[in-house]
Amino acid sequence: MFSIKFATHFSRLTLCNQNNHGPCSWCSRRGVKVTVVGAAGGVGQPLSLLLKQNPQITTLALQDKTNLKGIATDLSHICTAAAVEAYDEQSLGQALTKAAIVVVSAGVPRKPGMAPDQLLQENAKVAIAVAKEIGTSCPDALLAIITSPVNMIVPVVAKQLMEDDAYDPRRLFGVTTLDVVRAKTIIGESIGVDALQVRIPVIGGHDGETTLPLISQSHPKFDGTPNERVELVQRIQQAGTEVDKAKAGTGSVTLSMAYAGASFVNSLLRALNDESNVVECAFVQSDVSEAQFLATPVLLGPKGVKENLGLPELDEFEEDALQQIVKTVIKDIDQGLKLPLC
Repeated sequence: MFSIKFATHFSRLTLCNQNNHGPCSWCSRRGVKVTVVGAAGGVGQPLSLLLKQNPQITTLALQDKTNLKGIATDLSHICTAAAVEAYDEQSLGQALTKAAIVVVSAGVPRKPGMAPDQLLQENAKVAIAVAKEIGTSCPDALLAIITSPVNMIVPVVAKQLMEDDAYDPRRLFGVTTLDVVRAKTIIGESIGVDALQVRIPVIGGHDGETTLPLISQSHPKFDGTPNERVELVQRIQQAGTEVDKAKAGTGSVTLSMAYAGASFVNSLLRALNDESNVVECAFVQSDVSEAQFLATPVLLGPKGVKENLGLPELDEFEEDALQQIVKTVIKDIDQGLKLPLC
């Protein structure tokens, strides 16, 4: 029952509140503040290091439940423009105040054999806490969720924001850039070109088999056999497991996730600066399928999603795969929405 109301409310919220806020409070004359929640973690530290290098950021606020003083001091010695601030668990509101972009990377990584719903129980608390603070501390912020499982966490965050009458679907993103990064790398290796030259949309969700790289839309074109294509898609989908196995219990996906997260934030910063034609794939509120959220290419603007570009052209293999993926994503969304707000 709740999910039906949720979906109906979504369509209304897409159009409401679009004129509630004036010009961006973080315009260029005042600088841009970016907050990283979970900055002490395996993703948060390298993510913060990469963001410190972006000249558009004037304040980089680091927040975590552990003491960040050492990390913040270390980063502050890097000779770039961004001033570094550190906030503890009790100072989340201060860390978020007047932030233009909030990136949530906090939470535990998925361990081998851990089911998505188990991970949800562990990681939803911090995402909900951030959502509760957004409405008062930085209602205009663009909120980028890295914390896993994205397919479930993003709907929970939307639910909390809606509860607080602070939800703007244009401003909430599940970061799926790592799927694109992996696809570009693996396809580039396969066809023998520089990965940076590869362009490919990745749609669906951000969890293993819900990830669908659209090989038919790859540029340069992939000309492998159908079996080679299936193997390629499966390797992209299982890339996280590949890292887990290689680290042999000593860690999970961190560095590539940090790179992908920084890449997405950099695109948000370009969009805030009103740069044209900034397109990223992201897990957002959507009406392009039966799922309330889906990863598709989106055109970014100063207020977040300027236009959902929808589903690219799919071949028969991809259409069949997407049908199954949408069913799984719907189940993931429903699982997330069942979680009580704390």
